[in-house]
Amino acid sequence: MISRRISHAFLLFCFILISGACTQQNDKGIPEVDTEISADNGFVLPPLPDTVLFCGKAIALENFDMRERLDKEIIVNTFYHSSTIQSLKRANRYFETLEKTLRQEDVPDDFKYLCLIESGLTQAVSPAGARGFWQFMPKTAKEYGLRVDKEVDERLHIEKSTIAACNYLKDANAKFEDWILVAASYNMGMGGVQSALTDQEVGNYFDLHLNNETSRYVFRILALKIIFENLEAYGFNKDELELYNPIDVRSIELTETTDSLKHWAKEQGTTFRMLKILNPWIKGDKLTIKNETITVDLPK
Repeated sequence: MISRRISHAFLLFCFILISGACTQQNDKGIPEVDTEISADNGFVLPPLPDTVLFCGKAIALENFDMRERLDKEIIVNTFYHSSTIQSLKRANRYFETLEKTLRQEDVPDDFKYLCLIESGLTQAVSPAGARGFWQFMPKTAKEYGLRVDKEVDERLHIEKSTIAACNYLKDANAKFEDWILVAASYNMGMGGVQSALTDQEVGNYFDLHLNNETSRYVFRILALKIIFENLEAYGFNKDELELYNPIDVRSIELTETTDSLKHWAKEQGTTFRMLKILNPWIKGDKLTIKNETITVDLPK
């Protein structure tokens, strides 16, 4: 019992020492955080901007609700280091491809951050069955021209799935004429967004009362855009991270059915593992080709 009391007293003494080092009193006697010590430990965030740009449009953070919703997502992504650092590493590899396709399809560059929050730039699989960078469900994928069958799942083809996503986004923009509503519709569907607008008699995303996921959705995109465009301000130093570089590949066009991709990969001087890594859209060991040409990437 005596030793326990001594231990508790010692811990209390240490806590008082630490508290005294990290705080100071203002004129009213209220403890204030020592910002110099806090900054060293990564606890200080830059102030929120008054406006945020998304797809070329200035969004004014004009009320407490908007500011606090954005603040929450910035805090989550700034201090969830394992996730944000991995996203930074992958973005260095894949953003160039996404940016090129978005530009070619005349879709705003900021939608690369939508892709980032959808999948973390991985070939993710959701519990509902959505797959790939852009998280297409099978039915929607086929509606937008992606091949999904026993041998091929083009939801896992980065360039083709990005083109399909661009077509969806352009269709949604033709309906809403508002890229922010377009982004929200990627999460809850065009019909869901339109129904909410009509039911609540409002005209924009920020005035809608939505389910938790869609209510956070656009703010998650905005938060990652702000962090990625101001990395050092949020405590991320790219020079100290081992970023993933784009992979150099050689592309080979196949015009005939291949019954053993394992054997074919060996003939091409590589391995079946490398073939699968660079072509995750190939599901098995066989590739049936009918009146078409399929391009396969292999290590350079």
